Amino acid sequence: MAVETRGKKTLRFMDFCAGIGGGRIGLEKVGMRCVGFSEINRSSTRTYREFFGQDEQNYGDLMKINPGDLPDFDLMIAGFPCQTFSVIGPRTGMSDRRGMTIFGLIDIMTAKNLKYFILENVKGLLNHGNGESLNVILKELDQAGYKVFWKLVTSLYLGVPQMRERIYFVGVRKDLIKNGASFNFPRSVKIPDIKDYLIDTDESLEFNEKKRSYETFLKYLDNKYNKGKFSIERMLKEDYLVIDTRQSDLRLYRGRVPTLRTGRHGILYIRNGKFRRLSGYESLLLQGFPKELARKVRGNIDEASLLSQAGNAMTVNAVEAFGGKLAEFITTVPKTEYEEKRFDKIRFANR
Repeated sequence: MAVETRGKKTLRFMDFCAGIGGGRIGLEKVGMRCVGFSEINRSSTRTYREFFGQDEQNYGDLMKINPGDLPDFDLMIAGFPCQTFSVIGPRTGMSDRRGMTIFGLIDIMTAKNLKYFILENVKGLLNHGNGESLNVILKELDQAGYKVFWKLVTSLYLGVPQMRERIYFVGVRKDLIKNGASFNFPRSVKIPDIKDYLIDTDESLEFNEKKRSYETFLKYLDNKYNKGKFSIERMLKEDYLVIDTRQSDLRLYRGRVPTLRTGRHGILYIRNGKFRRLSGYESLLLQGFPKELARKVRGNIDEASLLSQAGNAMTVNAVEAFGGKLAEFITTVPKTEYEEKRFDKIRFANR
């Protein structure tokens, strides 16, 4: 889907808290153009460059960026961390803004007079500080001049078979909204077939008695939480059964995988009657990364790093869905008086 806003101008965006670029890919899929990224993790930056090229400019720590050094862009995409908020009370609000990523992002928004943003955060933000953290964020974004539409969604119904719940915030500068226009959230889609994602053929990913950790797995199945509940023979008969070896209790999933996380490396599944470990390559696919990009880093980036990076990434399909809806919103909202005059000048100049 190509994005053509009024004046036939492609939306330009910057990728903040970029990770390995899941958000970027999602927006590029709807025709937007990336003009730079900001990421401080070296390992993630290496993978990002493997995906998008070695000449991509990394503007580094967003808390240290001078907005004047950034190129012009229309939209910000960021999966910002849920940092601890110190809330003293309704009058004083935040006790200290320093070091909090969300405020660094807001400072860049206001300095660049950005039109739009898409932000993502974990489900836990809903209850963080008894909900006060979310209220503070929404209030700050409102005071910065943005109308914010937000919703908790799961990637499971946005195009990948992963139970990943995230909050998405879509912001539009208030002066660009007329007649009470509202953003339409993406609709749910059919859950895709998990067989198209669990496709790694690397034999080293088979998990059996030849692996040292297999004995640990057997002891795990025999602990007080799992004892007598699971049969290895029965599990091995069900292809594409997904097994999550959580800290104490084992959980089974069919047709989907649990949320991929930075520290969650214990996911197994059954294929052809054998246990297999979920690979970094498969984790990228489960986050919506195209196969051609996932193949670029397969074998070039170590498995542990890929698993962590995929777990920390934004789901490509979810960002694509929200980006597409934002593009639709932009093209249907009535033009402001300022935009009418600007495009009149463009039309006159092009005669």
